Amino acid sequence: MTDKLVSNIHWLGHSSFRIEGDGLVIYIDPWQLKDGPQADLILISHDHQDHCSPDDVAKIRGADTAVVANKSAAAKLTGSIEVVAPGDEVMVKGVAISAVPAYNINKFRSPGQPFHPQAAEHVGFVLTVGGRRIYFAGDTDHIPEMKDIKVDVALLPVSGTYVMTAVEAAEAAATIQPQVAVPMHIGRGIGSLDEAETFKQKAPVPVVVLAME
Repeated sequence: MTDKLVSNIHWLGHSSFRIEGDGLVIYIDPWQLKDGPQADLILISHDHQDHCSPDDVAKIRGADTAVVANKSAAAKLTGSIEVVAPGDEVMVKGVAISAVPAYNINKFRSPGQPFHPQAAEHVGFVLTVGGRRIYFAGDTDHIPEMKDIKVDVALLPVSGTYVMTAVEAAEAAATIQPQVAVPMHIGRGIGSLDEAETFKQKAPVPVVVLAME
């Protein structure tokens, strides 16, 4: 059952995903792509280079591709972009998308300076594809807003340093209670794949560690 829930989700390494369903190809935070089909829809959570890569967006962007991004990411891209902030709800290509908060509460680059400040309005996304509600958490800690997220699948960062540790992600999974959780923010030089196994052991919900494509 859990495998079926993630059968349309392809992990492309780090926090990059391709989701297929309802006749659409959707990419989230494409980075270091090898190849792949053209996108109908691209979602970008924030402007950091491992999430917002103009070169990777160009590889999969066609004339009819829609792009949804937060303000700082949109500033790095060209063309038509739907700009969203936490709390926004938009309908793009027939897909209902909610932009949700993503920020640090205990990960700092220097005292009092989080890697992902709440004021920067970075986002995660909740979208419905193929009858499944999917939460892409973005770069975040276990934040209070997660208690309001009701989804089938939760894609959660687990690497620590810049985002939740595997143990913190397990606590977030306990808050969200998805039918299945998928670890991310690992596998491309930032965070060890071992963290995925720690997350799987600690999480109180079913976990599927996707093969990196």
